[in-house]
Amino acid sequence: MPNLDHTESLRAAERRLQSAQLASDVTALDELIDDAAWFTGPDGKLYTKQDDLSAHETGHQVLSRLDEEDLRVLATEHSGVTWFLGTLEGAVGGQALTARLRYTRTWRRDEQTGWKIIAAHATFLV
Repeated sequence: MPNLDHTESLRAAERRLQSAQLASDVTALDELIDDAAWFTGPDGKLYTKQDDLSAHETGHQVLSRLDEEDLRVLATEHSGVTWFLGTLEGAVGGQALTARLRYTRTWRRDEQTGWKIIAAHATFLV
């Protein structure tokens, strides 16, 4: 059953993630992403946490704008899902990128570490 307190704390974690992505804050991203996490990129390839952190750390992926259109959150005591819809602008591998995307992220929560992403999927929208 959904829990409003957990919903709000997960919403805050998602917003912290967005800020960390925009700033390429590898320390914050490391805290928010589980070591065992896997991501499906918009290209359909699978990426690990280390792949994501390296992309930010090396400047391979740089965001200059992140505009949220919609954010939906479902949370229970120990798990949750966020659905982000928005526009990202920046560069990937030196190539300029402006895209509207939908991210679906699965999160787990425990008392010691809070919310961490365990899986995510991104889709380009036309």
